[in-house]
Amino acid sequence: MTRTAGFNSLDIGAMHASTLLMTCMLMFIGGGSAGTAGGIKVTTFAVLAVAIIAEVRGEPNSTVLGRRLAPHSLRQALTVVLLGVGLVMAATLALLSMTSLPLDGVLFEVVSAFATVGLSTGITADFPDAGQLILALLMFIGRLGPGHPGLGTGPA
Repeated sequence: MTRTAGFNSLDIGAMHASTLLMTCMLMFIGGGSAGTAGGIKVTTFAVLAVAIIAEVRGEPNSTVLGRRLAPHSLRQALTVVLLGVGLVMAATLALLSMTSLPLDGVLFEVVSAFATVGLSTGITADFPDAGQLILALLMFIGRLGPGHPGLGTGPA
């Protein structure tokens, strides 16, 4: 389950790199706004997708079902996504510099921690104490949510 709770019936560590990447993308997006799942939230992803479609079409406004999205909603969605990507990239780089573990496994652990999913490839114990602290901080930030008012943005 790539949303939350850490339920799995397959050996995550034995998955192919492309499967891990696809799982990372699903975990990063996460669940719905009203749910307990982590990630950037499906609605934030949808707002950005609508904005991209409008931009590709050359439309001046982003609209959904005939209603225009407010510019502040687009800014908030962009902020949430960029904060999430930045945190994941910084944590991944930090962990890669501490270990000789493969990128796909480290990225998976980082995204799983950020999105509070609970899945693991089984390499978490191989991280040094500082690396495990980074993962714990990501879990806390992910639980708080990148769209939390205390982090400078509102809900997307």
